[in-house]
Amino acid sequence: MQNTVKIESPYDLSVIKELNLIDNNELEKTIQTAQNLFENQSLWIPAFKRIEILEKAASLMNDSIEELTHLALSEGGKPYKDSKAEVLRAIKGVKLAAEHISQIRGEQIPMALTESAQSRLAFTTKEPIGIVAAISAFNHPLNLAVHQVATAFAAGCPVIFKPAMTTPMSGMALAEIFKEAGAPEGWVQVVLCERDLAEALVTDSRIHFFSFIGSAKVGWYLHSKLSPGTRSALEHGGAAPVIVEQDADFDEMIPDLVKGGFYHAGQVCVSVQRVYVHEGIIENFIEKFVTATNQLTVGDPADTATDVGPLILPKEVDRVAEWVNEAIAEGAQLLTGGKRISETLYQPTVLLNPSEKSKVSINEIFGPVVCIYSYSDRNEAIKRANALDVHFQAAVFTKNIDAALDTVKKLNATAVMVNDHTAFRVDWMPFGGRDTSGIGMGGISYTINEMIREKMTVIKSKYL
Repeated sequence: MQNTVKIESPYDLSVIKELNLIDNNELEKTIQTAQNLFENQSLWIPAFKRIEILEKAASLMNDSIEELTHLALSEGGKPYKDSKAEVLRAIKGVKLAAEHISQIRGEQIPMALTESAQSRLAFTTKEPIGIVAAISAFNHPLNLAVHQVATAFAAGCPVIFKPAMTTPMSGMALAEIFKEAGAPEGWVQVVLCERDLAEALVTDSRIHFFSFIGSAKVGWYLHSKLSPGTRSALEHGGAAPVIVEQDADFDEMIPDLVKGGFYHAGQVCVSVQRVYVHEGIIENFIEKFVTATNQLTVGDPADTATDVGPLILPKEVDRVAEWVNEAIAEGAQLLTGGKRISETLYQPTVLLNPSEKSKVSINEIFGPVVCIYSYSDRNEAIKRANALDVHFQAAVFTKNIDAALDTVKKLNATAVMVNDHTAFRVDWMPFGGRDTSGIGMGGISYTINEMIREKMTVIKSKYL
């Protein structure tokens, strides 16, 4: 069993830092620390204090925007401008968590609706659910940490956060910021460990809530092993479909779809992946989409001009190249890209009409590849878009309000964007997958509410 992990730059594979992994004893100490905090209600952090700490954390993050940006891009490989946007989102997320604390409240339950319920006053209150164990993905190392850590803290839950092994430093920096902002010892703990200990963490009977962002295979496996009563929220990936009607506005649509498809080299759970274009406009669409794709700058994420950076690991470049070559062998037409630039970089790639059985059509690519399919009937395109077992965010481009609403109704998705790309998100909206793509709903306020449970008080008195 290894005792350390080397954090490498996804771009040039240089070692950024070597970090220690915890062992079984340290894991037990971590869980017990959280348990002691939750069991002793005198140690709970009152709402006003949680607000103060979160507001201070947001202020400290705001003072460190450049440092946090370079930390995120160095370990994650997301280009500078996108990493900076992530940091700004993360700051807003912490502020949103602080603001939502004032909305945590119960309600009065009407009594005396039957004779037997007379002389009673009933009301609900909200309590933190307990210890939160959170496992995160690599692609948004700071903002995902905020969505799991700041929310748990706002709900009043001790949180044990396990970041992705490839990108742990942003989450660790966030924990230090919380400490500097005044979070008492033990309320925000970060652990680095191998998969066996991660499983031991989330399946421990003392864990009350499991928050997971990552692959469906791992998420559903861990979900199946949870202790009885442990609640969970799982956010997995999708293979985001887009329906493009004949009246779509090309000037608005093309930049949006190129951004949505190649942002962070396609390593986003709602990246534009499958674009169904009406046959009447497909030639024009292909010309404009390929031209815009070829104008993207691929390279060093630290360069402010870079649009597309590296994939997280060389083996992911291997996989993407294999899938693209397989799709071409199975009949797809390569419109642009399709080549490896370096050990870590892959060309933004566009495929036309790959087989519905090719991996690029049925699996989440999680790489810089967009597939275009022609259609003649919109309902048939929707049927093809819905054919997979993953359903997350989708989109439709049309100026016909009836066609838009009909498509929104028929697409199997948790969110459908009209005249916008599938990767659109703000942190106060509900966000999550359905079916194989996950359970529960993310978004700062929605996550906080999932980490809270309800208690009802019923008072019986002859004076009521």
